[in-house]
Amino acid sequence: MILDNLDAAAADPILSLSVACRADERAHKIDLGIGVYRDNQGNTPVMQAIKQAEARLLEEQNSKVYVGMPGNESFNAAMMDLLIGEGESKARSVGVQTPGASGALRMLADVIKLSAPDATVWLSDLSYANHAPIMKTAGLKVRYYAYFDPETKLVNSQAMLADISQAGANDVVLLHGCCHNPTGADLSFEDWQAVTELAQKQGFLPFIDIAYQGFGDGMDADVTGFRYLAERVESYLVASSCSKNFGLYRERTGLAVIVGKSLEQSNKIKSRMLECARSTYTMPPDHGAALVDMILRDQTLKQTWLDEVDAMRHRVQGLREQLAGALREKSGNPHFDFIAQHKGMFSVLGITPEHAQALRQEHAIYLVDSGRINIAGMQEAHIDYIAEKLLAVTGF
Repeated sequence: MILDNLDAAAADPILSLSVACRADERAHKIDLGIGVYRDNQGNTPVMQAIKQAEARLLEEQNSKVYVGMPGNESFNAAMMDLLIGEGESKARSVGVQTPGASGALRMLADVIKLSAPDATVWLSDLSYANHAPIMKTAGLKVRYYAYFDPETKLVNSQAMLADISQAGANDVVLLHGCCHNPTGADLSFEDWQAVTELAQKQGFLPFIDIAYQGFGDGMDADVTGFRYLAERVESYLVASSCSKNFGLYRERTGLAVIVGKSLEQSNKIKSRMLECARSTYTMPPDHGAALVDMILRDQTLKQTWLDEVDAMRHRVQGLREQLAGALREKSGNPHFDFIAQHKGMFSVLGITPEHAQALRQEHAIYLVDSGRINIAGMQEAHIDYIAEKLLAVTGF
C-alpha cells in the first residue's frame, strides 16, 4: 500500500548533532555543530534592536492579514539597499521575501530550472551542506569547483579559477558572499575581480549566497567583492538571510533577489518565482520581515543593530584568536594558526571523521564529521578545554 515502502531518512549530519548533544548527560558538553551565535553564558540572546522593534510593532500593528506572495515589499527594498548599496544594478533588482535563505535558494533554483532545464550549478568544494540537496531536488545538475586547500586551509585561488573557467552560458556559479560556510576561508577582492572577468567572458550566471553579512569584516566591507561583481555582469541572483545578523533564526526571514538585464526582465522572472512560491508555500511569514524593515528604516534602531552586530563580530574574532593562541601555546607549533585568519562563524579544522567522533564520544565536544567547528558557539571558558582535547585526539 501507499506509504508502506518508505524507510526512515538518514539523520541530518548537522541538525542531529544538537539533538545528540541535548541528550548527553555530561555536564561539560559543548555544542559546536549547529550554526548559531552564543554569548559567554551559552545563550543565543534576542538582540536589543529586535526587542525594541517588537515592542513598537506590538503597539502599531493592527492586522494579521496575509502579506501577499512577494512578502513585505518594504522589507525587500530595504534589504536590497543593504546588499547592493547605491550600485547601478539596484535599478534592475527585484526581491521576493522567502521562508529563510534556504527558501530563497530553492525558489531561485526553481526559476533556473524553468529557464534552463539542463543547467548545471557549480558549488565550491566544500560548500554549505544544503546547497547540493536543494539544487538536486529542484532538478538541476551539480558540479564542484576547487576551493578549500587542505594544506593551507585557505582558498586555492588558482585551482578555483581554473575550474570556473570551464563554466559556460548554460551554467550557474554559486559563490558565498562572505564568511564561507563551512570553511571560513573567504575570497579576496582580487579573487572577486578574477571571477567577474570570467563571468563576463564565459557568460555563466553568478548566484550569490549571503547568510553572514556583518560577521566578517563589517556590514559594507563584507559585500565589497560582491558589489564589484554586481556592477559588471548582466544578470545575477542573490539569496540572503536575516537569521545570523538579526538573530532571527526561528522566524525564517530570507530574501531572494533577481537582477536581470533590465527591470522589465527582472519583473518577468519575479512573476515566475511567485508562481513557484504559490505551489510551494504561497506566502512567507510576516513577523521577522516586519522587524527587519522597521530597524533598517529607523536610524536609531539601525545604529543600535549595527553596534550589536559589530560587538558580535569582534567577539567571534576574539574567540578565533584565543583558540588559535591556546592551540599554539599547548602544542608548540603553528598548525592551527589559520583559525585566526578565517572569517565568520565557522572553520574547517582539517581533522578526520574519526577525530570528530572521538571528540564527541570521549570529551563531549560536538562538531561535524567534516571537521567544521562553530567558533561563534564557543564560550571563553571552554577554549582551553577545547584546545587540550583537540590536540589530544589529533596528536598535533
